Amino acid sequence: MIYGYARVSTGHQDINLQISELEKYGCEKIYQEIVSGKNLDDRKQLQELIDATQEGDTVVFTKLDRFARSVIDARNIAEALHAKGVIMVVLNFQGMKFDLSTPTGKLMLTMFAGFAEFERELMLERQRAGIERAKKAGKYQGRVKKYHSKHAGMAHALELRNTTDKTVKEICDITGVSRSALYREFEKMNS
Repeated sequence: MIYGYARVSTGHQDINLQISELEKYGCEKIYQEIVSGKNLDDRKQLQELIDATQEGDTVVFTKLDRFARSVIDARNIAEALHAKGVIMVVLNFQGMKFDLSTPTGKLMLTMFAGFAEFERELMLERQRAGIERAKKAGKYQGRVKKYHSKHAGMAHALELRNTTDKTVKEICDITGVSRSALYREFEKMNS
């Protein structure tokens, strides 16, 4: 069986290009998810894919950074697939197959994963520098808080909490106030 794996970090990114490439390669089943790649534990579809594979299967990734953000992740995932007798293919390396039973395969995977990790670190460094420049210029305020105690939504949420028997979830759905903001407000009131 030929499996594919597609991943984007946010809903603003388009996963369809990866899916199209995987279908063109001949993937019979494609696992896909929208989740940050920085934590392997969060990538449930990747875990399901690894669990589903059997000896002789092939797993195809469009790019190395779609399945691993660090050398350690890449090696761990590749080793898990290799231990099951699964072939791993990365399309943006001209469909290179990583054979971890050879020293060359291990070296190539480690080098390419190192480049991917380096690229991510550079991107984060540029992002931090850009945020710092924006802060100094007074253009960066941080993440906009959805609601706080000065907003009408919070006042409405507190009124509903005190005058009805609605659950916190129902109140949040009605007012648009986040659960965490509402609970913080409850803590302030009780202290």
